[in-house]
Amino acid sequence: MPALLAATALLLTAGCSSDGGGSPGDEGSTPPGSTTADSSPSAQAAEQAPPAKGSVKVLRTVTTGLNTPWGIAPLPDDSALLVASRDQGTITKVDVKTGKKTELGKVSGVSAAGEGGLLGLALSPDYASDHMVYAYFTSASDNRIVRMLYDTKKPAGEQLGAPDTIFKGIPKGYIHNGGRIAFGPDKMLYAGTGESGDRGLAQDKKSLGGKILRMTPEGEPAPGNPFPDSPVYTYGHRNVQGLAWDPEQRLFASEFGQDTWDELNAIKPGDNYGWPDAEGKSSDAKYHNPIAQWHTDDASPSGIAYAEGSIWMAGLKGQRLWRIPLKGTVASAAPQAFLEGKYGRLRTVVSAGGDKLWVTTSNTDGRGTPKSGDDRILELEVR
Repeated sequence: MPALLAATALLLTAGCSSDGGGSPGDEGSTPPGSTTADSSPSAQAAEQAPPAKGSVKVLRTVTTGLNTPWGIAPLPDDSALLVASRDQGTITKVDVKTGKKTELGKVSGVSAAGEGGLLGLALSPDYASDHMVYAYFTSASDNRIVRMLYDTKKPAGEQLGAPDTIFKGIPKGYIHNGGRIAFGPDKMLYAGTGESGDRGLAQDKKSLGGKILRMTPEGEPAPGNPFPDSPVYTYGHRNVQGLAWDPEQRLFASEFGQDTWDELNAIKPGDNYGWPDAEGKSSDAKYHNPIAQWHTDDASPSGIAYAEGSIWMAGLKGQRLWRIPLKGTVASAAPQAFLEGKYGRLRTVVSAGGDKLWVTTSNTDGRGTPKSGDDRILELEVR
């Protein structure tokens, strides 16, 4: 409890960790279609904040026996989840009602080592007509984004088409590969990247490392990006593994710190988030300060999702689920921790609609202590 109290007490003073802490042994103008809404004090004053205290109820375990689950993509009707295995490079369909697992195929070209492998998944914004699944993975030479046809008419194990590379050249490393991808409300593809252990890349706007990228579904720089002919949306990040939007289309991102502060950030196009010159809140006005920060032992954040007026953030080393209540792009109360130590490391949080979330554990990733049934997907009811 002392660590928890320390983290909450330091809520509004700052935020950036590898997958489990600092060492490798642990882990402009507003463009058209921008996800940055009015965050002025007057605009946010009109918004209603959720209750300061929330609650979490574990409704059930959806499935067990997953190997290094990382990205999750719910099918449009929420009947099933597509789940990426970081180390095996496979995509598995999990029936939400029965928990039945069906392997759809192995993604060719995945090179799993350290924090790299098959990472984020996302469905095309036109999935109903094109049946395309997007994946972010580590190859032998870089991190890249591909898309594959999901052919439901083929036999199990053969339902994924050959990967078509739409974007490549993201720096890879044993650590800090980023990996979260998501389509925004503007139907553009966003990707969180890491600086691959090379700290200087984060401040280099010509590098793809340590960035949030924004691109078209074909992998081209998205119209209205803050830097001409560039996919770079924001920079100065250490390792971004969480992306989520609120109902006002504002983008939030989680970020691993090194030894001091993990972060939750409100994302504004073209802004500099400080790494490696700032970890957590900075007095230098050129850096965008985080909404909230945590000691790395209490968080090491990966996936995030928005539900019931709050951002819900998975903690790996922290082994807990954090609730950050929001009023606009400001934390309206101290973060609140749930499931502390109960299920081990938590990797991905996905909205299941309304007040429901799906959460994956990450105990088979080489840094956790797997229990019988790990890894698993939980269904939660949150307030």
